[in-house]
Amino acid sequence: MFSAVANTVVGGAGATAARGVLAVTRRLGGTALPTRLAVRCASNAAAAPSLHGLLGDDADVTVASVKEYYGKVLKASSDLKTSACTSIAAPAPMVAEALKKVPKGVSERFYGCGVPLPLGIDGLHVLDLGSGSGRDCYVAAALVGPSGSVTGIDMTAEQLDVARAHVDEYAETLGWRPNLKFVEGQIEHIADAGVADGSVDLVISNCVVNLSPAKDAVLRGAYNALRDGGEMYFSDVYASRRLPREAVQHEVLWGECLAGALYTGDFVRLCRDVGFTDPRVLSTEKIEVTDPELADVCGEAQFYSITYRLFKLPAGVLETECEDYGQVAVYNGGIPGHRHRYELDDHHVFEAGRPMLVCGNTASMVGETWLSPYFTVHGDRSTHFGLFDCGPAPGSAAPSAASASAGACDVGGSVLGGGSCC
Repeated sequence: MFSAVANTVVGGAGATAARGVLAVTRRLGGTALPTRLAVRCASNAAAAPSLHGLLGDDADVTVASVKEYYGKVLKASSDLKTSACTSIAAPAPMVAEALKKVPKGVSERFYGCGVPLPLGIDGLHVLDLGSGSGRDCYVAAALVGPSGSVTGIDMTAEQLDVARAHVDEYAETLGWRPNLKFVEGQIEHIADAGVADGSVDLVISNCVVNLSPAKDAVLRGAYNALRDGGEMYFSDVYASRRLPREAVQHEVLWGECLAGALYTGDFVRLCRDVGFTDPRVLSTEKIEVTDPELADVCGEAQFYSITYRLFKLPAGVLETECEDYGQVAVYNGGIPGHRHRYELDDHHVFEAGRPMLVCGNTASMVGETWLSPYFTVHGDRSTHFGLFDCGPAPGSAAPSAASASAGACDVGGSVLGGGSCC
């Protein structure tokens, strides 16, 4: 269990530079960012904010701005300064080793944060939304092995050129040729890019959904692409409430990747509308807005970098509340890097070999998804015992400060936007 919320500091115009589309007050690599990026996107955001995270009616302008910034303005990952979308969590040892094998040309042009990838994915078919230079795809290819596959989708030709250029070099490093490909397309329209419904086991994304002008379309496309038992596993920036109009219009907050942050409650509702009934929070990093002027603009809104797990199961399997059927789940071990324990989310930690009473949703998540080879679930749903007690297990670590402030069984979970909360 994550016993504390880590902090990522965001300063003001004179303090930290931005990772984002619109940091017009910064100079990156000696190149001034085009002011029109900020003006167009910020004004669009103010004109038509919505539950689905639309940046405005003119989505084409937003897409073009993002495409230009990541394709033509940024030249290396060193151009990106400290920002809201920067993870301070160390990757798992297996992932760290895989990162060392990624070609330098790919890593230098990668603009994401952290490595949102689960372990134990050998043989799975993976789709990366907004893959950029392809770093996460290269890491995933090493983890899925020769029997798996990885597809990266991105709309930026310059980034795709980088991703494709190093596949042969990577094959020599691995000693085998990975099933790795990169396709051009928009993450809101992945079917148009050739991604068939029900064709992938795992969808990943790394601080990209935040930049989309149509977050509902992104999630719906991911849901459709997944097979039953598949999962969307991704990191992004969220807010504890809907942002005031002034914040949505603020150019520096756009640059800090905060003005486009979706309220976690709206995110949960959006997930459920799409079919991801029970979103689970895996990890959270609190983003501190330390600049007084920016803090005043944000008001009481709090920002978080959150890794979510969204499982796809047949309709009706996952319920909107944690229900008790007397089921017990046992982690059998076997997931690389998780020999002794497995963290399903921020309040479900399975000790290998130790039976754990779980709600119906959790039983299905570990027993009817790609995780099922590593778990044994005892019992079924033939007898219902009412709502499941969602409190932390005896002797477990204290919940994070942010999650502890919300009622355990509130619809939508904690202030961090989790779904059912068992």
